[in-house]
Amino acid sequence: MTSQVDMTPQMIEADIARQREQLATTVQDLQARLKVRARQVATAAVAGVGVVAGLIVALKVRQRRNS
Repeated sequence: MTSQVDMTPQMIEADIARQREQLATTVQDLQARLKVRARQVATAAVAGVGVVAGLIVALKVRQRRNS
């Protein structure tokens, strides 16, 4: 790459456009990763709620049998 001193206005504009495109790609990649992570967290939360609900039901059934 040429030093910034030797760059013409058109070269600078092209470099800015390239950097913007790279930044947009990076942002899109990060958004995709966050969406995957959010789905994983939501799935784990739902599973956790299911386990807790199952334990509560089991304890209630046990209490009724022992009463």
